[in-house]
Amino acid sequence: MTDCHTSHKVVSRGAAARWVKRLQAEGSKVVFTNGCFDILHLGHVRYLEEARSLGDALIVGVNTDASVQRLGKNPPRPVNPEGDRAALVAALACVDRVVLFGEDTPLELITALQPDILVKGGDYRLEEISGREVVLGRGGEVKVIPLVPGYSTTALLSRIRE
Repeated sequence: MTDCHTSHKVVSRGAAARWVKRLQAEGSKVVFTNGCFDILHLGHVRYLEEARSLGDALIVGVNTDASVQRLGKNPPRPVNPEGDRAALVAALACVDRVVLFGEDTPLELITALQPDILVKGGDYRLEEISGREVVLGRGGEVKVIPLVPGYSTTALLSRIRE
């Protein structure tokens, strides 16, 4: 029987940095993205699949509950706790590793990981992407992926309330 557990994919910052360094030493391109991923929906899945297609491995930074709360999302979030959100993202086949981060931006995490490609969704402009200088400074790439129209956690919560 095949083991389909994915808990090994949720790792500490230090383990994530070592994993990225090992892959890069083998010649792999590592892609990084981040987000809250509060209520996982098709827009998230398509976005993460597209991000993964840009390189050989995908690592996802997931905001801790405290950092999501500081973002001031409306309605107040997160709906799901950080451990659940990290586990759900890790369960996706396109995601290789997940690491939680508690800062207001992923800059410290990106600095620790040193990914080859940094990706954000189409609701960001290139100059707004936290950590872009770190990635570009080492010869990496920064990409903006268009959002999937009609899919957002806020819209999903509104439909649920109706």
